[in-house]
Amino acid sequence: MFNKKKEDKSLRDCIDFKRLPKHIAVIMDGNGRWAKSHSFPRIRGHHHGVRAVKETVTALSELGVKVLTLYSFSEENWQRPKSEVKALMAILKNYLVKERNELIENDIRLKAIGNLSRLPKNVIIELKKSMEMTKDNKGMILNLALSYSGRDEIIRAVNRVIKDCVNGKSGVQIDQKGFSEYLDTNGLPDPDLLIRTSGEQRISNYMLWQLAYTEIYVTDVLWPDFGRTDLYKAIIEFQKRERRFGLVSEQLPNNNFIDVNY
Repeated sequence: MFNKKKEDKSLRDCIDFKRLPKHIAVIMDGNGRWAKSHSFPRIRGHHHGVRAVKETVTALSELGVKVLTLYSFSEENWQRPKSEVKALMAILKNYLVKERNELIENDIRLKAIGNLSRLPKNVIIELKKSMEMTKDNKGMILNLALSYSGRDEIIRAVNRVIKDCVNGKSGVQIDQKGFSEYLDTNGLPDPDLLIRTSGEQRISNYMLWQLAYTEIYVTDVLWPDFGRTDLYKAIIEFQKRERRFGLVSEQLPNNNFIDVNY
């Protein structure tokens, strides 16, 4: 334990706090494989994954990252066995209730994106309660992607545009900035860094519009084992990269860190 804390501190000292990613998105993958590797039921892996959520939220809040979006439950996940879906919803509800006071104490604001109407009523009640109770917090935004699909989000945004145009709403502007305002993530910067655990090399229908110029970091670590060491390594790797956004190196500012958010 002592050596791990020493390693975490050593890695943390390598982070350039002037070049932190403003928004980190995470695909939390590998709960089921973690459980299988330990001969546990799949749901045990999801329970252990909550620990990784808490540690990641705490660590990024301490660093000063502005937004963390967690891919918590996809639209496709509704197709899983009913028993697993029911258990996942129970874990979500429990998290919303148990962590509410800690979110408030740490000045963290809770938000959610996705087709939230599909969530069970008791989960929606607790989600809305947590969002309401943390709405004035000024620290990091914890954004949960729930019943979320990138394609579905874009389709819902297009339908909102059509509805506003049909209703004659003034000021409807269909360019990249204007369209972004119809997305679930309106008001949030696009992710600078996407972290995916478990080694899978895909984005799984996650924030398809927003990830256009996001740096992707993949680790073989399964989500329940993901901790500060892994998080700091991802941020350090991110800070080594040259983000050109279609430019050439000579056009970049001295810090190689430009903001393309609208």
